Amino acid sequence: MSSVNPQEGRGQGSNLTPHRYKPFSSHAQYQQVMCALRKLQESGFYWGAVGGREASSLLRSEPPGTFLVRDSSDHHHFFTLSVQTVRGTKNLRIHSEGAGFFLQPDPHSTHEPPQFDCVLKLIAHYMGKGPEARGEGQGAAGVQAGGGSVYLIHTGGERVPLELRRPLSSSLSSLQHLCRRTLNNRRSLGGLEHDEPLPHTLRTFLEEYDAPI
Repeated sequence: MSSVNPQEGRGQGSNLTPHRYKPFSSHAQYQQVMCALRKLQESGFYWGAVGGREASSLLRSEPPGTFLVRDSSDHHHFFTLSVQTVRGTKNLRIHSEGAGFFLQPDPHSTHEPPQFDCVLKLIAHYMGKGPEARGEGQGAAGVQAGGGSVYLIHTGGERVPLELRRPLSSSLSSLQHLCRRTLNNRRSLGGLEHDEPLPHTLRTFLEEYDAPI
């Protein structure tokens, strides 16, 4: 497939600097990544072009399970998930191939990691907030005691369970966004029907950010 020029995304508020872009494999992937980027920018925990050392510095004093999303410094990937663990800060590349986003497959497991059409849905899954993490959808790879899907980080000869508890905020969220996120969280837990009648403007606002985090 032909590559799509990454500079097309420069006018959409992208924080991904040119040297951090990998070629888009198709226009569909370009649209998917730009949509994911827009939602990340609204999430309040996307740190843009922060490097690995700075991410470690930001997370060092935070409790295990605190995380952030940033641009990947590896040109083969778009985004990186940085998380504080009991073994220090770990950086996990978020792959973007085929149908969506997923974490690096575990070389010691026969299970393929679940894929998502949005980075936020991937994170919600490993936080135990998505339907797949609760065993209600396809691709669930097991469940931790805290409700999230099991994923092991291979580091220094050890395997550390990935634990996502709380995002590290990069900006203040508006009251409207906080309300939207709360409503999405209720929906993901089955506390609110998706087909409830809503005004068109409100429904559009909710659909623009459909993650529970």
